[in-house]
Amino acid sequence: MNSMIFAAGLGTRLKPITDTLPKALVPVCGKPLIEHTCRKLMASGINQAVVNVHHFADKIEAWAAEQDWIVTSEDQLEEGKMLLRFSDERQQLLETGGAVHHARHLLENCGHFLIHNVDILSNADLKWLESKVQPEALATLLVSERETTRFLLFHPQTRRLVGWHNTNTGDYKLADDSIPLDACARYGFSGIHIMSDKVFDLMEEYAKWRDLPVEDPAGVKFSIMNFYLWAAVKHPIYGVVAENLDFLDVGKLDALAPAEAFISQA
Repeated sequence: MNSMIFAAGLGTRLKPITDTLPKALVPVCGKPLIEHTCRKLMASGINQAVVNVHHFADKIEAWAAEQDWIVTSEDQLEEGKMLLRFSDERQQLLETGGAVHHARHLLENCGHFLIHNVDILSNADLKWLESKVQPEALATLLVSERETTRFLLFHPQTRRLVGWHNTNTGDYKLADDSIPLDACARYGFSGIHIMSDKVFDLMEEYAKWRDLPVEDPAGVKFSIMNFYLWAAVKHPIYGVVAENLDFLDVGKLDALAPAEAFISQA
């Protein structure tokens, strides 16, 4: 299975570290976050990934070039190595949906592919997640019962995505308003999901519906969650609930010490 690592973000919550480093290269236990993500993928049998780059993109590419376990072409791929290819967002940061759309030429025609945020550490079983992908699914989202203020909402029986809810602000959005908010199953999203390559044609439709400049070579900006909620009206997007998921978002400074402990205990 192919994969994509979201690594282009500015990492503003990790300042001042990210004044000189991209978030992907922030060290945890002596290794950058992107290496922990790559090793997680490789341990799950995924040996190729597309990495989107924007903030200090040159530094991420230079780091990859220095690793003897990373290759840049399929003919170099062998056991114990990982193929990394880069999706260039130097001209503009494209958000999560725009990032996938921009990387189409590197991901299409692969059946399905896994998305993983570079700042997420977890004990998630990615092989198990892949085994839960239903043939008709446009996307399969790894979710869990955990404390958060931002929930994804699902149909209580089918576990199809129907919306999101921010309990801090009270804001919510429903793709299917025939289901009352209080009847929805609600789970925290892990930042890990598997997409069908059917998303690309639908993303074209979505971008045109939004009047986004789809022909712009620099790409178009949109949120993957907004796209999912638009697509969920007609296409199944499922939530898969992981039991006993240990999950850590390393997106801010006070998460670095817990991240060190998480990796040390793994």
